[in-house]
Amino acid sequence: MAQASDPYVKNVLSLMGNPVQGKAIFQINCAGCHGLEADGLVGPSLQAVPKRKSRYGLIHQVISGETPPMPKFQPSAQEMADLLSYLEGL
Repeated sequence: MAQASDPYVKNVLSLMGNPVQGKAIFQINCAGCHGLEADGLVGPSLQAVPKRKSRYGLIHQVISGETPPMPKFQPSAQEMADLLSYLEGL
């Protein structure tokens, strides 16, 4: 699990995310499985996902590659902050 002490996580959480950028990142990298509106396709719906997973959990899910077939994805800290901002607005 991503930890608060992890430098990448600290960096992500220190940044202001841009949900518009986050949506673009989502549509390019995630929508193929999670649907254009994050309402599920091959992968599960991500609607209201922050109610089910913490920010640490969401970061870990994206970067770990521990839940195949979801690939390991290594966005920059700003991209991850943007993606979190978008997901939190769903």
